[in-house]
Amino acid sequence: MYMSRVRVASEGLDRRRLLALLSGDAYANHQLLWRLFKDAPHRSFLFRQEIEADQLRLGNQPRGLPLFYVLSEERPVAVPGLLEAESKPFSPVLVAGDQLTFRLRANPTVSRKTETGRSVRHDVLMDARIQCRQQGVDIPEAIQERMEEAAIRWLDRRSEKAGFTLESAPQVTAYRQHVNRRKGADIRFSSIDYEGVLTVMDPDLFNKTLCQGLGKSKAFGCGLMMVRRA
Repeated sequence: MYMSRVRVASEGLDRRRLLALLSGDAYANHQLLWRLFKDAPHRSFLFRQEIEADQLRLGNQPRGLPLFYVLSEERPVAVPGLLEAESKPFSPVLVAGDQLTFRLRANPTVSRKTETGRSVRHDVLMDARIQCRQQGVDIPEAIQERMEEAAIRWLDRRSEKAGFTLESAPQVTAYRQHVNRRKGADIRFSSIDYEGVLTVMDPDLFNKTLCQGLGKSKAFGCGLMMVRRA
């Protein structure tokens, strides 16, 4: 596996693609990053979008453009005049009990059955809001607390099968509903950012989670868990 930091040369984009990049169009960005793996027969990478000004140290000439972190099976090949990639091998050596800080952008969902018995997938936070409405909870602060609790519960319930446990409730921020308009049908999903500390319980399982990602919408910038030793 390889972890890469990818920068975009804006002069290599036409106006339409530049606007899509700046607006955070996850589908367009996925298609753009796939150009780093032109020989790959299928998607074999996870990515996370940041903003250069937030991620690069002073002196590295941040331009306020999106900056991507990409985890891939193959080493990405830079696209001259469009995509620059700094890559290094990614093969963390972990043991049970290791504590790591983590950042995760995820698409937490829950399945609910309709009156016809068909299961429909819902955004966890919006589902919590609906539950509040049905229970007569209308205080904004209480609704927000319920939504955050639902998001944390989603991650906690998946932690055991992902090879880790949460040390404490993670910080939950940057909730966003995405609508990427495409011919035929819109692509809709939600994302939220988690940040906290975890303990590795099963190193092999946790490494598999890192490589495969966590949750849905991995093709749209979700699922990549960024970790470092606490």
